[in-house]
Amino acid sequence: MSAIFGLIPLALSTDRVWWMPSNGALHGLAIDHLMWWNLAILSALFVLAHILLIATAFRSSPAPSHSDDQREEESRQSANSRNRSNISATIWKSELILLFALTLLYTWMAISAQRLWATIRYQGAAPQALQVEVTGEQFQWYFRYPGTDAAFGLTRPELINAPAGNPLGIDRTDPHSTDDIVSSILVLPAGREVDLNLRSIDVIHGFFIPGMRLKQNAVPGMPMHVHFTPSIPGDYAILCSQVCGLGHARMQTHLRVVSNDEYLTWLASHAPKPIEGATR
Repeated sequence: MSAIFGLIPLALSTDRVWWMPSNGALHGLAIDHLMWWNLAILSALFVLAHILLIATAFRSSPAPSHSDDQREEESRQSANSRNRSNISATIWKSELILLFALTLLYTWMAISAQRLWATIRYQGAAPQALQVEVTGEQFQWYFRYPGTDAAFGLTRPELINAPAGNPLGIDRTDPHSTDDIVSSILVLPAGREVDLNLRSIDVIHGFFIPGMRLKQNAVPGMPMHVHFTPSIPGDYAILCSQVCGLGHARMQTHLRVVSNDEYLTWLASHAPKPIEGATR
């Protein structure tokens, strides 16, 4: 048990854990800490339970006495009974103390987990957060940026035509739509908070970025918001965590976290060209 709990300081001192990808978000370290505490406690209880089971299985019964002195035998049995009672009382007190400590620890973990959940999903993002719209459609993720006017344009279902280059049905005659950028990969600047507006065109999709410790369903007709801050540049896989059809396994893309200058360069290179005759 001491060896297992000795792993906790080592786990808390690193951003990488052996069963998960590297963490790239500010909130991810707190989530990893909670997971390590949970794993350490469950492992310790697992080892303790098996030690008790093995000790019980190999505990030998007292050998029968063949003494002729009945009084001495009764005295010995009485002493053994008292010893067993004292041991049982000590074990019972230890179990109560352990149960109380585990209750306090798991109460703290539950409160911490709920606070993390609320911070990402229920508390609003900062006003200066980058706005990105995420749309799930069998079997593709689309990411829309509002452009220089910082406002998303109108979309119309009847305009959806992926082969023609308009998978979201953006109405390019709307002034706010002329600079909207649609991408099949998510590109974000490191160190800046991003507010994702998740939506789905057809069925429920699960927007999942393991490297950002982020997962949220995209439900048709129910816009969902989730915000986080990517902190470490790199490429991170984006998956669908809901079985959304026969092509579910193909619904993958990636998040690219870059510096702010690289992000601005990427935006400029993907800005849509003006449409002749568009309403201004």
